[in-house]
Amino acid sequence: MVTEGAISISAQYGSFRNAASFNRQASSRGLKIIAVLYKGGNAAKEEPRLLGTVENELGLRPWLESQGHEYLVSDDKEGSQSFLNKNIKDADIVITTPFHPGYLTRELLDTAKNLKVCVTAGVGSDHVDLNAAVDKGLEVLEVTGSNVTSVAEHVVMSMLLLVRNFVPAHEMIERGDWQVSDIARNAFDLEGKVIGTIGAGRIGYRVLQRVLPFGPKELVYYDYNALPDAAAKTVGARRIDDLKDFVSQCDVITVNAPLHEGTRNLINADLLKHFKKGAWLVNTARGAIANAEDVAAALKSGQLRGYAGDVWNKQPAPKDHPWRYMKNPLNGGNGMVPHYSGTTLDAQKRYADGTRQILENYFNNKPQEAANIIVGKKGYETGSYGKR
Repeated sequence: MVTEGAISISAQYGSFRNAASFNRQASSRGLKIIAVLYKGGNAAKEEPRLLGTVENELGLRPWLESQGHEYLVSDDKEGSQSFLNKNIKDADIVITTPFHPGYLTRELLDTAKNLKVCVTAGVGSDHVDLNAAVDKGLEVLEVTGSNVTSVAEHVVMSMLLLVRNFVPAHEMIERGDWQVSDIARNAFDLEGKVIGTIGAGRIGYRVLQRVLPFGPKELVYYDYNALPDAAAKTVGARRIDDLKDFVSQCDVITVNAPLHEGTRNLINADLLKHFKKGAWLVNTARGAIANAEDVAAALKSGQLRGYAGDVWNKQPAPKDHPWRYMKNPLNGGNGMVPHYSGTTLDAQKRYADGTRQILENYFNNKPQEAANIIVGKKGYETGSYGKR
């Protein structure tokens, strides 16, 4: 069951408690800072703006080493002998990303005797055991807002490619075929549809803003916290406070909520029965919010007409993951891609700059921006997550 405050707009829309200053001065010794990023290969060598890669290291190495700090970077994060498991034991700061998450479990954090800060280069810190961080007095910081526009644009793109039946149409062209009727029989307009978002925070609200010009029949949202009156009036969005009632009214649904105990497995077989038959679902929030097998089954049966997103319950996704191959009865409806909606080149610049600012604040004992604090010295600092 989703508990009160489980999907909170307060954190996403900008209502935060003031952050307390760090009490700890940067040590006179150099700090050990480790980062788990993804391999960029030749693309990262050819494109230096791919800052979130192992090769380009968030652009931090020259600056950190000039400050006398040790900086170790790898993509190796799985198993007891991995880079992450070995080096976190004496690290002071660990940097991870949502795109190639280093899962900071309670067991792993228990081995990190020097660790003070966990930084997410991006948005979304559910790969960190936040309750464990609270118990251990660790700070968890992220670059809030760095990729919200990027993700919102991806959501709108995903809606359109599902509703317009784009993927099968493109695949037909690649095969050398041409049968318009096979595509058009499952292609629709976004205009005149009821479009809803589960979670109406920074990303969800931006999605509502961006789909409004398409002329939807109605915009609705499900969130335990109501939008501010002015914001709701701007997009003309109606709040529905019962989730089953919400999904039953929507033609297109997008998920824009954080992952925690209240939202894990939220989209399951029982809830999917209440969807309009033939609805489209877009999830760029977190893969584990939706049950992979249940979504695949709903698509196969036609209960869902399409499912799109870039987030998976395990990343990188295994080759046999059902979302790689699932189709609707007309051999379409799959809009899945790797996790990249929030890591465009524009977003990478923002979250790399934000990561540096977080580190600078820490080194200089300056307060962090309140919106960036997920867990502070005294516990949770945001309404998006909470001990449950």
